[in-house]
Amino acid sequence: MSEFSSDGRIVLVTGVDERLGFATAQRLAADGATVILHAQDKELADDALERLVADGAEARRLRMVHADFRRLSEVDELASMLAATVPSLDALINAAAIAGPQRRQKTEDGHELTFQVNYLAPQRLTMALASALATAKGRVVNVTSKMHIGGTVDYTDLDRNRGIYTPAAVYAQSKLALTMFTRSLAETGPAGLTAVSVHPADFEIDMPRLRSHTAAPLDAAADLLLMLGAQGTPVVDGGYYEGIEQAKPAALVRNSRARARLAAWTHQVARTA
Repeated sequence: MSEFSSDGRIVLVTGVDERLGFATAQRLAADGATVILHAQDKELADDALERLVADGAEARRLRMVHADFRRLSEVDELASMLAATVPSLDALINAAAIAGPQRRQKTEDGHELTFQVNYLAPQRLTMALASALATAKGRVVNVTSKMHIGGTVDYTDLDRNRGIYTPAAVYAQSKLALTMFTRSLAETGPAGLTAVSVHPADFEIDMPRLRSHTAAPLDAAADLLLMLGAQGTPVVDGGYYEGIEQAKPAALVRNSRARARLAAWTHQVARTA
């Protein structure tokens, strides 16, 4: 993707090959933003782009990119390309995520699958684009879950190599780590950047088996992400939101030492990747 300019906002949305990411990109395009559309599944990327254009989005304001979050090398390649071609970014909406698989799975990088896709990959991408976001006084909106409150972080076994494995536990851990990172980014990131995490709806988007209904509307969730990602919307930097209301996050999110320990572990992973 060559460097491009826009007379409006430039927003990167991850996971447009999933329901929430697509709905968010759809509303951003309708709002006149230039949208960088990230897809994890390359085969679904073109389909998402075609659907957006068919819905009325201007093709010239859409840029499709691809990176499989199960492969950190692809995340790094995407991050490097975007950092080189997008010097100013108004918002990054990290919507890409997966539910915990029924059985323990490892990525080729050696990490538990859910932890890598839901935390390590968006963390790496966000940090690579922090300067571009700060330049635009932009925002990071990390889609978390209120399930993070029941999560635990075992620094001796973040990849869940030992002990009992359950899909809910690994999902909660991944969202807890993402929420902790959001608070740390707000406190230690470059000046000008604002970061929030949000549980966007009264249902678990990534874990349909926890819903009382099979299909959940995404309109309100997508609109919320747009609102939180807009510079004009007042937010608490580093805050955790459930819907439009700021809420109390897990104790580890409020613990600066715990967050520093997670950041150190993550930095070590990046050095050895």
